Amino acid sequence: MVPRILADPTSISCESLNYSYPGAPGPALSGVSFEAPPGEYVGVVGPNGSGKSTLLRLLNGLLVADSGMARIGGRDPKSEPFEVRRRVGMLFQNPENGLVAPFVEDDVAFGMENLGVPREEMQVRAREAIRAVGLSGYERREPHTLSGGEKQRVALAGLLALEPEILLLDEPTSMLDAAGRRDVMGRIGTLRGDRTILHVTHHLGELLDADRILVLNGGKLVADVSPERLVLDADLLAKNRLVLPPLSRLATGLGLAAARPRTPEELAREIQEIIRKRAAAR
Repeated sequence: MVPRILADPTSISCESLNYSYPGAPGPALSGVSFEAPPGEYVGVVGPNGSGKSTLLRLLNGLLVADSGMARIGGRDPKSEPFEVRRRVGMLFQNPENGLVAPFVEDDVAFGMENLGVPREEMQVRAREAIRAVGLSGYERREPHTLSGGEKQRVALAGLLALEPEILLLDEPTSMLDAAGRRDVMGRIGTLRGDRTILHVTHHLGELLDADRILVLNGGKLVADVSPERLVLDADLLAKNRLVLPPLSRLATGLGLAAARPRTPEELAREIQEIIRKRAAAR
């Protein structure tokens, strides 16, 4: 896929963003402000009801803010929703909701048909998108015969074919098993730098390589930190009911958490070495 980078220096910008659902006892979002430059990978975490999904829907123009400002490449989702949606692709947690055609290639082409993309161009872009998510050869497969991870990759291919500049990911792996999550995250990882990505998830392990992580709680942005700082801040984790991945919890128990940041692979090797040394000392 051809990288598409916004001309505006800021891909996503929010200033004092507020939103309340009708009849709700309190605001879903309250005074949220942040910016994300082009190509940045931003994670969004927080307990249930913290406003994570609401934030994505405001950015995509599916909801309209009560007050404050949101801009996508300088455009207002409130007054220019269709222009914003041409720039933004949104991936939801249930891939079944996005599959509408009898064959994979038709499903990937569906959005382009609605936009009036010429047929020859549509075929090329669909083929490239299917290849980009690792599903070459699946073009004539029926979506209902695919695994959960494969269905989510088809949904992702449909977004990539539209060539969005920004990807909004709303818990895209929450309904997948471990293998499916790993598969989908691997494909999303290949898009780093080419597109601005805002990724909502409950799995902190999916965000260890993010550029930064926003922590929402009670509709407020309570932290904007690096993954390393979040993982090492026990108080911040506890206050926002965030749970470390098992490997990180094991490392903490072995006294490794205070040292330099590590990849999961490095942690695994250090843990194995500690276990080996302790076994040899017995």
